[in-house]
This record gives sequence, C-alpha cells and structure tokens, in this order.
Amino acid sequence: MKQKQRKAALSLAVAMGAALTASGAMAQTIDTKRIEANNPNDWLTYHGSYNSYHYSGLTQINTKNVKNLSVAWIHIPGHSTRGLQSMPLVADGILYYTGSYSRVFAIDGATGGVMWSYFPELDDALVSRQTHSPYNRGAALGEGKVFVGTVDGRLIALDMKTGKPAWDTKLIDSQKLTVGFTGAPLYVNGEVVIGSQGGEWPVQGKIYAVDAATGKKKWEFNTTGDDSAKSTWGNDTWRIGGGGGWMPGGYDAKTNTIWWGTSNPDPLYDWAGANWKTDGARPGDNRYTTSVLGLDAETGKLKFYHQELPHDTWDFDSAPGEFVMLQRGGQDYVVHPNKSGFIFVYDDSAHVKNVWPIVHNYNFVKNIDPKTGELIGRRDFTAGKQGEVLCPHISGGVSWNSGSYNPKTGLYYKLGQEWCMKLEVVKTTPVTEPQVQLNIGANFQIAPPPGGTIYGHLDARDPITGNKKWEVKFPEPPMASVMSTAGDLVFVPDSRGIVHAFDATSGKELWTHNDGLGHQGGIISYAAGGKQYVAVTSGFGGMVSDDFAPAFGGVYKSMPRDDGALVVYSLSK
Repeated sequence: MKQKQRKAALSLAVAMGAALTASGAMAQTIDTKRIEANNPNDWLTYHGSYNSYHYSGLTQINTKNVKNLSVAWIHIPGHSTRGLQSMPLVADGILYYTGSYSRVFAIDGATGGVMWSYFPELDDALVSRQTHSPYNRGAALGEGKVFVGTVDGRLIALDMKTGKPAWDTKLIDSQKLTVGFTGAPLYVNGEVVIGSQGGEWPVQGKIYAVDAATGKKKWEFNTTGDDSAKSTWGNDTWRIGGGGGWMPGGYDAKTNTIWWGTSNPDPLYDWAGANWKTDGARPGDNRYTTSVLGLDAETGKLKFYHQELPHDTWDFDSAPGEFVMLQRGGQDYVVHPNKSGFIFVYDDSAHVKNVWPIVHNYNFVKNIDPKTGELIGRRDFTAGKQGEVLCPHISGGVSWNSGSYNPKTGLYYKLGQEWCMKLEVVKTTPVTEPQVQLNIGANFQIAPPPGGTIYGHLDARDPITGNKKWEVKFPEPPMASVMSTAGDLVFVPDSRGIVHAFDATSGKELWTHNDGLGHQGGIISYAAGGKQYVAVTSGFGGMVSDDFAPAFGGVYKSMPRDDGALVVYSLSK
C-alpha cells in the first residue's frame, strides 16, 4: 500500500493526477525541501513558492472548461472587521487561512468542513489604537505547525492537526510602540521570519527570526539602527525611523539568502523640500528604509541591499513582499515591484539590471535610471502648499497585492493603479523617542490623474524588459492578488466583488463570478481528492478600500463592511 502511495505522489508532482488525502497517515513533513519541490497540489507558502511566482502548475481547470467553474463551498469566518486580506495555504488537501484578529482556520479542502479553528486572546484596547488593525494577511506552514503573527506583537505556532498552541512568543512591546504584525511569516530551514509594521509610527522597524521548534528568537535585523545606517539619519532620528518589513519576502536556497523589503521612513512626509540632505524632520538618505535587503538566513546578517528610494518622502515602500526569482539566458534575476509603480530588476545580489514603470501616471520623479536605479528629477515638498497633486496615490501604483509570473508563457501579470492625491505637507513637532503617536506630516485626499480618470489595469509583460503584450482595464483599482496557471489562465478578483478569468496568452475574458464582496486578499489553486480548486478571500475594508465608497460611489456605497468569506470554486461538469 505504501509503495502505491509513493508512486501516486510522484505522479501528482509531474501531472495533475489525484491529490494526496488529508489523512495523518499520508501527510508529509513540511520543510524547506518540500516547499522548494513545489508540488502543484499544495500551496505551502505565501506566494506558492519561495520564488514568488504566485503560479499554479495544475491544468484540470483550463481555457476550454473554465466556463464551467462554479462555487464548490464557502466558509464564513465571522468577526471580519475591515474584511479579509489573507492568502490561504494548502497542504495535503487541508486549507489553512487567517481572518481578522489573527484567527486561524483549518478546513477540508474538498468539502469545506471545518477541522479546527483558533482565536487568540488579544488586547482589545490596543487593537483599537492601531491604524493597521485588526486584519491579518496570512500564515506560514512548517514542521507540523501553522505560524501566525498578531497585531499585539506576538508570533504563535499552532499544531497543524489540532490547532492547539505549541508556543507563543512576544517579540514587540506593542503597548509601548503600538505596532505589531499584520503580514504573513516565512518559514525557512527550521526558522520563522516575520517583519513588523513601521512607517506611520515613530518606532524602529525590525525583521525577526524565531526557532520553529521552540519559539525562541534567533536573530533580529533593525532597519534603521545598525551602525552603518545611523550616519544617514540626521539628529539621531534613526531612533524613530520606521522602515518595518510588513510583508513576507522570498528565499534563495542557492545562496541561503532571505530577500525582504522595507517600508517608508517616519514621518511619512518631510517638509525639507530640496534641502532634505541636511534639513527637515529626518535629514539624510534614511538607510535602510524603502530598501531591498539580502539577509543571511542563518544569522540575519546583511549581505547586500539596495535603497530603491533614498529619503522616501512619498510613502512608496519597498515592503510589498514580491521577489520573482527567475533565470533568463543563464542569468539569475530578481524582479521586485516598488509601491511607486516602478518595477526593479536585480541580479542575485541586488545590483540593478533594469527599472521600468507599470503605471502611466507618476510625477514624484521624472524617471528612474534603468542602469543604476538612481532617481532622476525627484520632486520634494515643502510645508504649507495646498492642493499639490502627487502621483501615484499613497495607496501605491502597486501595493501588497501580488502579481504572477507564469514560466509557461514567460509573462509577468501585474496590476497597476492609476490614481493620485491632493497633498498638503504639514510641519509637525519633531518626535525624538518611540511613542504611541501617528507621525504622518501631511493632509491628503484621493484625486484623478491630471487630465484623466482613476482606473486600474492588468498588464501581461516581459518581467525583465517590461515590454507589454496586452492590458485589461478596470473601472476602479483592483486590490487583490493575481494568479496564473498552467491551464493558460490568469485569475483577477476585482474590487467590485467579481472574479475574472482571462486567457493568459491573449487577455481575452473567459469567465466571471460575483462573490458579492470586494476583494483585497489572496487567490490560490490546489488539488484535493483528484479535483482542482480555486480559493479566493473576499471582504472589503481597511486603510485603502475605505476610500472607495466616497471616491467612486456605486456598488461601494452598498457593499457590506466588516464582512468576509472564503469562496472556493471547482468545475461543475
């Protein structure tokens, strides 16, 4: 019997076949090697693989039969304050996902039956004080455990079979600093890596690694306060510099390197104008904020970095956790979207190989040098001027929602958001020590691009050159992640609540379904019981989507708030 099971598992890794069942006897240990093997029946880490492809190798659902896709089952997590932003995970036919307040659910992937749920005890008063709260963007799997961060600064490990806590480690004094964890962790080689919030609060952003077996902290990396970074912060402002790594990064097994992106410095907007090198709230380049970091996975030591936007004064983070690792002509590349709407292309040591914009509307710079990554004609603001239009909007030309690289087509499918904002920079009282206080430094409101309208678009592009093959427009910016498949499909859940399936080669729309709630989270595909499924989290609300009803009206005015659902599709015929 065991020999037959091994043969079946091998067959599944090559073609679609029948998925491993969820029984304990057949479940395999989840370690780095298994995640690297990337069995298409599973979705073991945030982007489906360490290389951030956000791609499914399953083919049962394809361009010929996607019209027969229908709802297989739905799970309502309840208590979905500010909607759902989670990326589900699947191992051996069991789906794991998180809801608001870091609640975790384990569900039979074929039937939708709940196997267990876990609701951590949180400090409600602390949660209510936070801006990035109480949503959670996902979990990690490894060594028989489910790992989830909380908004009150803890990292928790749960037994995959029972949901019972294995350990609960406090990493941040959230009562003092009012930041915690909203992004998913990353499991690598026996440790769990997670980055804190940062930017808007006067704190030091940090990235932590915890032993997966014991919960003991192994290392931490301070994104503003190491010895070389301090010299780039005038007036010792590194003490409250921000720069949290709030989304999960990627992992390069060949070099044992963790790639991680960091967020904006604090305060968000500086009033120094062109004199930012010596004046203003935080003089200098403000290393390592809005940067890409290469960290040794074992020690957390910095191997290399590239600061995408020195002295970021626009809130255009490098924190979106997408590091698409691919080979072209024998060269290793890492493709990383910056929140500004520019896509940076690196070699495997973060040397710039190209930079290209996916958005059409930007004016914070005239351009970014594609050979060096240097900013050309940057636009810095002084205090007091009202109504200046900055493009893109603070929510980003791209944001936390992931694109997808399809190795079959060689195309990168990515959403671009065309919106701007009216900005007034305000000279605030300098903050010199970490404290419970938002530190934004500006007033702003959403605005259309000069001479145009707000919209979003899905592009199919060459990831290295940026050359565009096709584009599909949306009336409002979609805020959920994209997934492509070996069945020649690209799935896009939009903000109005509609899931779209496009032909990966042509961009032709082949199927839609209305989930009834806007999307701002993840989409994955997996197999269970010999059948392919597509799982989507729906539920609108939060710092970005709260602007949709006043800005766009229509369906957003009547769309339920503080609600959410996991919707799972399969073929009906």
